[in-house]
Amino acid sequence: MNRFRRFSVQLKNSWLLFAFAIVLLILWNTHIIFEKLSLEERSKMELWAKAQKEYIQGNEVNNITFEVLQRTGVNPMIQVDDSDRILELRNIKWDANEKDSTRLYQLLEGLKKENEPILIQYRNPDGALLINQKLYYGNSETLKKLQYYPLALLLIFFLFGAVLFFGFRSSKIAEQNRLWAAMAKETAHQIGTPLTSIIGWSTLLKESGKYATPAVEIEKDIERLSLITERFSKVGSPPELKAQNVIVTVNQTLEYLKNRSSKQITFHCDLPDTKVIAPINSTLLSWTLENLIKNAIDAMKGKGELTLTVKEQNSQVFIWIKDTGKGMKKEVASQLFNPGFTTKKRGWGLGLSLAKRIIVDFHKGKISVLKSSPNQGTTFEIILNL
Repeated sequence: MNRFRRFSVQLKNSWLLFAFAIVLLILWNTHIIFEKLSLEERSKMELWAKAQKEYIQGNEVNNITFEVLQRTGVNPMIQVDDSDRILELRNIKWDANEKDSTRLYQLLEGLKKENEPILIQYRNPDGALLINQKLYYGNSETLKKLQYYPLALLLIFFLFGAVLFFGFRSSKIAEQNRLWAAMAKETAHQIGTPLTSIIGWSTLLKESGKYATPAVEIEKDIERLSLITERFSKVGSPPELKAQNVIVTVNQTLEYLKNRSSKQITFHCDLPDTKVIAPINSTLLSWTLENLIKNAIDAMKGKGELTLTVKEQNSQVFIWIKDTGKGMKKEVASQLFNPGFTTKKRGWGLGLSLAKRIIVDFHKGKISVLKSSPNQGTTFEIILNL
C-alpha cells in the first residue's frame, strides 16, 4: 500500500514536471519565432529605407526600387526629418485633412518606444550631410499578438494548475469526510456492544430490588452513552430534520452542563417566553451547543460568566454563546473551525469542525465567531432558518 502511494506521488510529480517542461519549451520556441519575425520585419524596413534613400538622392529609380517603395507591408511607419517633423506616414489611419496633429505626434512617440529608428542619410561627394531623416516603425499585428501569447499561455497554465489544486484539495477533503464518517459509525458500533451489556446488568439490578442511588446514576450515564452513540451514528449520513422547539433543546443541554460544571461558572440565560419552532435535529444541535459551551468553559478556566441568548428575527433563529474568557486573535478565530486545528495542548481539533458540519451542512445555517479579542472574551453565533 505504501509503495502504491509513493508510486502515485511520483507519478503525479512526474506529470507536473512534464507539463512544466512542455510550457517552457513552448515559451522558448515562441521567443525564437518572435525574434525571427522581428528581424525579418526590420530587414524589410531597412530595405524600404534604402529605397527611400535612393529616391531622395534623385538618381534614376529602377523598377525594383519603385516596387519596394510601393510595397510598405503592414507595419505602421512614420518618416521624420532631423527636427522630428513628420514628412510621411504609411499604414496609419489618419485623415490628411485633419488640422490637429497632436494625436499623430502621440502615435510617433509610441513608435519610438517599439523599435530603434532606421537612419535615412545622404551626403554629397565632399562628405557634407545634406539629408538627415529617420524612419520609425511599429510591430505588425501578428507580432504584437505573438508578443502576448506567452502571457496567455502562462495564465492558462496557472488556471489549469489552480483547477488541479482545488480539485485535488476537494477530493482530499471528501476523502477525509468519508474517513471521519466511517470512524464515527465504527465508534458508535463499538460503544453499542458494551452499552447493551450494561443496560442488561442495570435491568437485573432493578429486578433484584437492589436499585440504590448508584444504580440511578448508572442509568443516567447509560442514557448519556446512548445519546453519544446516537450522535456518532448520525455524523456519517444526512440526519432527519423535524419541526421542534429550539428552546427545549437549549434548556436540556444547558441543564446537563450546569450540573457537571464548576460552581464558579455563572450561567445567564436570555430565552424567549414563547416557542421557537424550527426544522432541526435536536440530538445534533445539542451536540453543537455542548461543544461551544465546553469550549467557553475551558476558555474561562472554570471561572467566569457564560451567557446564552436565543432570539427569533427575520425568519431566523439566532443563538449567541458569550463567555468572559481569554479571547483570541483574528487569525486564530479564522482557523477555529478547520479540522484538526486546536489551541489546546491536548485535543484533536474535531469539536468545532463537527459543529460547523452539523450547522452548515446538515441544517443549512451559519456558525461563526461573532466577536473575540484577547482578554475580552468570545461570542459564538449560530443562525438557523425557520
